[in-house]
Amino acid sequence: MIMSNIEEVILEPKLVNKIKGEFYVPAYQRGYRWEPENVTLLLDDIYENGDNNYCLQPIVVKERSDNTYELIDGQQRLTTLFLIIKYMAKVLPFIELNFSLTYETRTKSAEFLKDIKEDESNENIDFYHIYNAYKTIDEWFNEDGDDKNLKAINLYKYFGERVSVIWYEVNTAKNTLEDSIALFTRLNSGKIPLTNAELVKALFLSKDSKEITAEKQLEIATSWDTIESELHDSNFWGFITNASPHKYATKIELIFDLMSNKSDSERDNFYTFFYFIDKMKSDNKILLWQSIQDYYSLLKEWFEKRDIFHKVGYLVATGTPLQEIVKSAKDQTKTQFESSLDKRITNSLNLTSDDILDLEYSNKSDARKINKLLLLFNVESTRLLNNATTKYSFNNYKRKNWSLEHIHAQNSQGLNTVELQQEWMDLHEKSLLNIAFSPEKQEVINNLIQLMSDSYDSITSEKFDDIFIKVFDVLSEEGGREYMDTITNMALLSLENNAALNNSTFDVKRNKIIEMDKAGEYIPICTKRVFLKYYSDSTNNQLHFWGEKDRQAYKDEMFGDGGVVTKYLKPTLKAEEE
Repeated sequence: MIMSNIEEVILEPKLVNKIKGEFYVPAYQRGYRWEPENVTLLLDDIYENGDNNYCLQPIVVKERSDNTYELIDGQQRLTTLFLIIKYMAKVLPFIELNFSLTYETRTKSAEFLKDIKEDESNENIDFYHIYNAYKTIDEWFNEDGDDKNLKAINLYKYFGERVSVIWYEVNTAKNTLEDSIALFTRLNSGKIPLTNAELVKALFLSKDSKEITAEKQLEIATSWDTIESELHDSNFWGFITNASPHKYATKIELIFDLMSNKSDSERDNFYTFFYFIDKMKSDNKILLWQSIQDYYSLLKEWFEKRDIFHKVGYLVATGTPLQEIVKSAKDQTKTQFESSLDKRITNSLNLTSDDILDLEYSNKSDARKINKLLLLFNVESTRLLNNATTKYSFNNYKRKNWSLEHIHAQNSQGLNTVELQQEWMDLHEKSLLNIAFSPEKQEVINNLIQLMSDSYDSITSEKFDDIFIKVFDVLSEEGGREYMDTITNMALLSLENNAALNNSTFDVKRNKIIEMDKAGEYIPICTKRVFLKYYSDSTNNQLHFWGEKDRQAYKDEMFGDGGVVTKYLKPTLKAEEE
């Protein structure tokens, strides 16, 4: 938040060659400390960027007198720019150095900047870093036989046309040293620079425009705080973005990024700020602020409308940019918009019922499709609850590491340590002891439990593989195993990468799900229903095995006739022909 005792802010991009005046570095700041690699990186970045716009971090100043400023933040950057231009002025006499630096306590540093000498570079730590930075600049201009004159001409051109700093000029109400120190401390706490959100806020709350009265400033500030507070709601945040909330120190910046259509690959840290700078050149500030409120209000409205919440939330969670959805809504009626969401989901899935049956977990591309389908199954099952206030928790989905898991596992992959093998045997011994088997099978069970006990302390990979197969056969329905990697044996689970549980049979996982549910842990609705046999007919049903009838019921509920996700599937070739 911009400090309350700052009355006026001048905020604008300023080309490097337009920086003029004398900059006074107060005693509360340390000296120049950039290392050679920092200097080289800056030069390389600017030069490689060429004729594209390039923005440096803010230079924060407070005017002391005409063309004289207290340099509150940005000393390292400004000193480096001073040294670069100083070197170029030596190479090309027509280049002018239009600003200078003086120091409250390190008065000799100003003299050393004017006349940098190697034999004086070890007099103090400031001279040492200044000299080495200047030496690095010289080496950069002369590396590999480059034409330093040409490099200087090009760089000077970029400084005059493309390379800017964010000029952030403040005047405080009391105009005291304490105000400057407080602002300096805030800006440098944890080395965190000004954010796009803070810069945009300064644009709206500055008094350099007749559009923004004191009353309007208060209204904007109040509305700003309300939006910021509501974005701290984890359920709302999880609905509108896949980004971690920790990515944004100020949550409202997400809204600005969305409005500016900023992409994840955008290199310019202040892309969003410059978007609003450009918008203010053509738009009234009050109307622009209203557009921000309208954008946010639309997202809030979607969050509160049950059907739209689930459909938009699913699309965002599976990679559809929210900006695209917002843009499409502008030219449609509400009925048309909701219909378009269904079409987007269908196109996003891009599956027929036949395609689903062919998906194989072992194929990475198929696994991603299964994941998307199961997420939709959970989201839609939640949306379709009658008279329910419960909504799908996109926040929990994005906060946890959900994995695509076998409902009933058949291999021992990952169980490669004695500890994991012993844990697996402990888990399955409980199932073997608790399931009521036929008398003729009980003897087999007893022998198997005894084998596990005898092998427990001397377990080897060979012994474990033998036990694994025998336990799996006992706790599985008789018949083929071709279903193992299909969607009828898949669910979204969060077992925290526990290999012993991930490779467990249905009954063990069922007991774990019940335990998690009792503890109040979040379990996706369809995952819970699978392990509670919600989809299976109670006739001749058994609780401890995941059988063919269970798999068929699961499939029918998901994408059979009248299934939860059936409306989002593309028609099969046969259906199209009919």
